[in-house]
Amino acid sequence: MKGKIKQTELKEFLDEKAFQYNSPKFITSDPIQLPHRFSAKEDIEIIAFLVATIAWGNRKSIISSGNKITELLGNAPYDFVLNHTPKDLIPLEQFVHRTFNASDLKFFISSLKNIYHNHNGLESVFKNQSAENSLQPAIHGFKKVFFSIPHPERTLKHVSDPMKNSAAKRINMFLRWMVRQDNAGVDFGIWKSLSPALLSCPLDVHSGNVARKLGLLSRKQNDAKALQELDVSLRILDPIDPAKYDFALFGLGVFEGFK
Repeated sequence: MKGKIKQTELKEFLDEKAFQYNSPKFITSDPIQLPHRFSAKEDIEIIAFLVATIAWGNRKSIISSGNKITELLGNAPYDFVLNHTPKDLIPLEQFVHRTFNASDLKFFISSLKNIYHNHNGLESVFKNQSAENSLQPAIHGFKKVFFSIPHPERTLKHVSDPMKNSAAKRINMFLRWMVRQDNAGVDFGIWKSLSPALLSCPLDVHSGNVARKLGLLSRKQNDAKALQELDVSLRILDPIDPAKYDFALFGLGVFEGFK
């Protein structure tokens, strides 16, 4: 397909695949199911951010660990973040997901408390740091705000920085969940102050490999430069909703073994 498919045919193909996988059926096997258990904006975005942060490795393992976080926060994440005491953080000592451990989780909760008390919440931080044509500078700015309070040095690695050439896959996924206006009911679209046109497709092994096979991406590394190249390709196909193609690239790679 690479090098032979016309742009109109490629768009038709990817639009069809995006429609196929951007469906409520997608939720049942994906970590996005965890924030879907909540209805209040702040509960949704807090659990979504925490789950996206640990979203590497086996999806069943991610969902299992996400369930543990939700339970540790008393199934009331916003209330826990806003009102927790040092004593309330003790049960979090039992948590670990791969290299994300209890000290990381406790800091994340403390930093979120700072963000809601002093920075008007997560959406406001990303909005205030955003640029005209991309949310990648907003991720960089968010990281500075997030670690503006005393923090364990080891925890820095759990928030990616595009300005250090990271594709920031997990935060871009979180932003897709929050910002993208989704008629199928998968993504939430609850952050109205940011445009879906600014979203980047979460770039990982699966989406990167499929994008290369389709001629959307030539760079071999899955880094910030590759993401920028993919952004250009996908925004040509759909400048209003480029992140919808995440469903197509992910579905083709994970479910169809597209080659």
